[in-house]
Amino acid sequence: MEPIGDTLKKIVKKRNFGASLQEIQNEVLHDKDVREFLAAHKDKLNKKIVETSFANLYEYYSQKQKSDHVMNGYQPELFISGDVIDIRYAPTKAKIEADKEINTQKHLELIDLPKNLRSVKLSNLDISDERSDVMILIRQFLNSYKENNHQKGLYLSGNFGVGKTYMLAGLANSIAATNKNVIFLHVPTFIASLSSHFENNSLNKEIKRVSECDVLILDDIGAETLSQWSRDDVLGVILQARMDNVLPTFFSSNLDMDKLEKHFAETKNAVDPVKAARLMQRVRFLAKEVVVSGENRRI
Repeated sequence: MEPIGDTLKKIVKKRNFGASLQEIQNEVLHDKDVREFLAAHKDKLNKKIVETSFANLYEYYSQKQKSDHVMNGYQPELFISGDVIDIRYAPTKAKIEADKEINTQKHLELIDLPKNLRSVKLSNLDISDERSDVMILIRQFLNSYKENNHQKGLYLSGNFGVGKTYMLAGLANSIAATNKNVIFLHVPTFIASLSSHFENNSLNKEIKRVSECDVLILDDIGAETLSQWSRDDVLGVILQARMDNVLPTFFSSNLDMDKLEKHFAETKNAVDPVKAARLMQRVRFLAKEVVVSGENRRI
């Protein structure tokens, strides 16, 4: 192994330092983080190990001084490897958070909803008295979902602007962060755009994709204009598949469940309470209704 004095001489010559070897040693060994590491591992270290590892200690110290580390997003970290103090590069907290955010976005698909919903976090939501019951149920779902992916969802009913969509966005991001695929779609726009799939025969594929995702969130259900076809062959098929496979499904609506059933009964050309009742059986199987009250936060 090369003597530490020769190693330091090479470092000084390469870096063109004005400081002496002793000054460099003192500067490195008096660095707060270096001292804390040496103190924390004093039972495994001796003078010889510190001396023979000084090149690594110097690299650690010098990399800490740089705003741009050897690898962007990584920071130097000391560890003991046998009889040597070695150095490795671990991801920074900022990189870990950035990677987590990228992964979350990869697993969350927004259909006809604002992109800013991707940034909604449950921890940042205002937990008012009107929201507390819902947030408790959301937290309970997330805890249970870790152990069993086949859980009953929630049906959030309440007036316009009370925060139903934002709470579900926080839920969606939390689930997507666990590598589960979440589709969060605006029902009225989704129903209105179904005809666009006729041109390339992709409708069945789209219905299958929505039916089989890990978690589905249907926003503003009850505000759409339905035909018998879109009710029975689109919504009915999606909800039936999710019920059969017990896949978590969430809803938001300005209508409570009883009013939603009346909405389902009245299509463009007919009134059919029987089919509406059948569709509502699926909704009730998939989700528990929770009323969200409070002031309109969009004013």
